[in-house]
Amino acid sequence: MLLPPVVHLLLAVVVVSSAAMLPATAEDTILSHKCSVPAGNTSSDAAAYRSNLNALATMLVAGAKENGSAVGAVGAAPDAAYGVALCRGDFTGDVCALGLSDALYSAINNSEKAFGCGPQFRDVTLYYDRYQLRLSSVDFLSGDGNVTKWAGNNTNVVTPAAAAQRFDELVKELVKNIADIAADKPDRYATGRSWFKEKGLKVYGLVQCTVDMPPERCRACLDRRISEFPQTFLRGQYGGRILVPRCTVRYETDDTFFNTTNLSVDLHKPKPSKAWIWATIAVVFVFLLVACLLLHRWIKIRRKRELARSELRRLSIAVKSVINLWRMEEGNSGFSLYDFSQMKIATNGFSTENKLGQGGFGAVYKGRLPDGLEIAVKRLGPCSLQGLLEFKNEIQLIAKLQHRNLVKLLGCCIEGEHEKILVYEYMPNKSLDLIIFDNKKGVSLDWPKRMNIIEGISQGLLYLHIHSRLCVVHRDLKASNILLDSEMNPKISDFGMARIFSSSVAESNTTRIVGTHGYIAPEYASDGVCSVKSDVFSFGVLVLEIVSGKMTAGSYRYDGKLYKLIAYAWLLWRAGQWHELVDRCVRNEKHHFTMARCVHVALLCVQESADDRPAMDEVLRMLGSSEGAVLPEPKQPAYFNVRPVGTEMSASCDMSISITLSR
Repeated sequence: MLLPPVVHLLLAVVVVSSAAMLPATAEDTILSHKCSVPAGNTSSDAAAYRSNLNALATMLVAGAKENGSAVGAVGAAPDAAYGVALCRGDFTGDVCALGLSDALYSAINNSEKAFGCGPQFRDVTLYYDRYQLRLSSVDFLSGDGNVTKWAGNNTNVVTPAAAAQRFDELVKELVKNIADIAADKPDRYATGRSWFKEKGLKVYGLVQCTVDMPPERCRACLDRRISEFPQTFLRGQYGGRILVPRCTVRYETDDTFFNTTNLSVDLHKPKPSKAWIWATIAVVFVFLLVACLLLHRWIKIRRKRELARSELRRLSIAVKSVINLWRMEEGNSGFSLYDFSQMKIATNGFSTENKLGQGGFGAVYKGRLPDGLEIAVKRLGPCSLQGLLEFKNEIQLIAKLQHRNLVKLLGCCIEGEHEKILVYEYMPNKSLDLIIFDNKKGVSLDWPKRMNIIEGISQGLLYLHIHSRLCVVHRDLKASNILLDSEMNPKISDFGMARIFSSSVAESNTTRIVGTHGYIAPEYASDGVCSVKSDVFSFGVLVLEIVSGKMTAGSYRYDGKLYKLIAYAWLLWRAGQWHELVDRCVRNEKHHFTMARCVHVALLCVQESADDRPAMDEVLRMLGSSEGAVLPEPKQPAYFNVRPVGTEMSASCDMSISITLSR
């Protein structure tokens, strides 16, 4: 009869995580077993007893995995099953569970073949080197159980007799010391070492009880085992152990049969000779210092690589899981899974002629599908952890977000471990920054077109914040992430850094700050506080750029000093000179009211306090308000006192960042 499905599931998990940790060795070979027919056992329902044993096995494996030992009972007499399982204290968790699972399987389903115990034996005790267990149809849990005495790994003895007697006294002193400690420890486990200088021996001792035993009962059980030492072993014997299912006492000489990292006691340790100790320190110190530095650097590099590989593998699995879930839940949303060969053909083998640009985590290519549809193909660079995070984020969001002012993600492609590709609708006019920051191309954007772009971006943000099924904060809104279609309509792109909020949560704290310098809200940059008002701040900066044709990262002169764009716009507004902020190529047009209204709203959006900034629905209402409407006066904006030293900047500074805050 097989173990129940729960135990098989546990076995599968343990085998995967512990195969490398638990080789088949002599430590897993059975040392001793006892089979008996309990007195007074009148049960005749073998199936009921076997069912109770299987349920008990599940309980024991789960308990031992968590605590190192477990006791339990399942069912009612006469078919009740009682059991106890104990793993050595340094042999815990998954490896303990795996060993016990195998032993329990043999005891319940194959005991006659494995141990010569037929089905009539309903009291089975098994001892392995690193774990032990007992199963019975009678309640033995209140007592110690069957006693087994084992000679140890080394049957040599100390001679002469006087030395043997001193050795035995040392062994008894050692196990008594660690028994007192073990009884008071939560895991009821302690180890120790003592030095028998007379023969140049080190004696290692181990005592343990099951964790459910109270301290006084554990100590009593161990004391009974220790009291049996003189009559159990030969005088001066190098090793031995006395085992019962509930407690264990063992010692060995020069045989570290357990992990010695955390010894409870270390007795009679010899002191080094003072004649050479300082010389040794002087010689060893320099060597250790250099070795430690080299080892530290090697470990740090290796750990970083291993963590990166592990995270990449984990994320790759997560990405596949997301796609599988999408297939089941969103299969009719128009999102497609493309073959890598299709992408190669569409982009002419990812040729340089088809390359549209290079992002932080991969290149973007223009492509054409067989049906004539033009596409933009974003190919993730190999081994890019941040890029893989963005990839996963985008495919998680795309099935949930559909709006005319959001760029449409048509699908994705995954090929092996390294190829991760996102496929977007192609935007013939590319990104907004390539036009508004170019003196020649900027002429093509008259004020009505710029106003249409501002309103379209605000509509897209309003959808993300309020009207979509998920509340989404973009976190990287900037001119290069606004794409323009053939009619200059704006579409917000790149949701790799976006964050999803539940409807009941207004903001959250994060230790990882993502975004682009110049667009990040002050409370997010300094304290990691992220909310929809973070996007409102970025929107305000973007509106100032659209109105002025100037980059937020640039420096602009006012009254003999240089200021960043936000501060420059505020100073002009306060002086009643806001029209000087407007791009020269649209300054002469007769749209002064809407221009002034855009500057006013933008300054409201970039205020220092997030509470002072309007929400996106208010922004839209203010942008569309009539001339008679009164808007609140903006307060001094964020980053007002942050200004560069030197001459005016003319080059772009579109720098994406990812900062980890120390908290």
